[in-house]
Amino acid sequence: MGDPTKQWKIQRSDFAERERWEDYRAAFEEMLQRTSTERAPWYLIPADHKWYRNWVVSNILIGVLGGLDPQYPAQRPGVVQGRE
Repeated sequence: MGDPTKQWKIQRSDFAERERWEDYRAAFEEMLQRTSTERAPWYLIPADHKWYRNWVVSNILIGVLGGLDPQYPAQRPGVVQGRE
């Protein structure tokens, strides 16, 4: 593994930043509240177990895609479809 003292790159300033953890957390929560909308929601995906993460993502996608109603655009007059 090499030099064990090189495993963690911690600086003295990191400890001062820890005192601002609540400020960072509040800013993060505010960002989520302001940017997650009904039209473009954020989802919290648990990542502790790959199989569960994949199941959650699959269910979200099934729900979102199932709610869509994609339609081909109307054909414009005078446009001839190509032949294969």
